[in-house]
Amino acid sequence: MFISLKTLAIGAVIAVFATTSTAQAESFTKLTQQGYKLGKLTTGKSGLPGWIASNGTKKYFCKMWASKAYIGKTGMVGFTSSGRRVGMDRATYESIVGGFDPSIPQLSDLEAGRVKPANVDSCVPLS
Repeated sequence: MFISLKTLAIGAVIAVFATTSTAQAESFTKLTQQGYKLGKLTTGKSGLPGWIASNGTKKYFCKMWASKAYIGKTGMVGFTSSGRRVGMDRATYESIVGGFDPSIPQLSDLEAGRVKPANVDSCVPLS
């Protein structure tokens, strides 16, 4: 089997970028298993919403992955890709999807840092 030097070089470059770009990010689940605690919902340097996970010495910023949230028993809010909140008509939404969706978090839980792994994207170290 013959592999060209060009193919090997491209593979090496891809391997280096793949390991360096993902080596710093951690999963929310892994951090919670290591004893990290989440703070209240905040905004990161990028302007995106998320939480600071800390174990007392190291800190990570965990981006919010939720696209919508319930507000109490009658309200609802959606989140744009830039993190902006947009009001939604909950009655209309639920009539289209067939009722209450238990996978959608309460906004109060997101704001307090009481989140499920499905609502959290990757976590990057804070310097």
